[in-house]
Amino acid sequence: MDLEARKKTFVQEFLRLQNEDIVSGLEKLLRKRKTKLIEESFNPMSMEQYNSEIDQAMEDSESGRMIKASDLKAKIQKWTSRV
Repeated sequence: MDLEARKKTFVQEFLRLQNEDIVSGLEKLLRKRKTKLIEESFNPMSMEQYNSEIDQAMEDSESGRMIKASDLKAKIQKWTSRV
């Protein structure tokens, strides 16, 4: 059985569940496993990349290529109010 078929079968079985403890356990397991996968795939940046990004941020600041946090929040508010 391929992955898509397995997922469909799992979802169908999940939807038939009537036990709150099982659903809670599956939710907890899913969160824990996703967190572990993210942590395993996380690659910290090198010091060279870190310093390069700091240099770029400083250059952006000096060149006026920045936006105030309050202005950004206002823009985001406009995006979310359209939905």
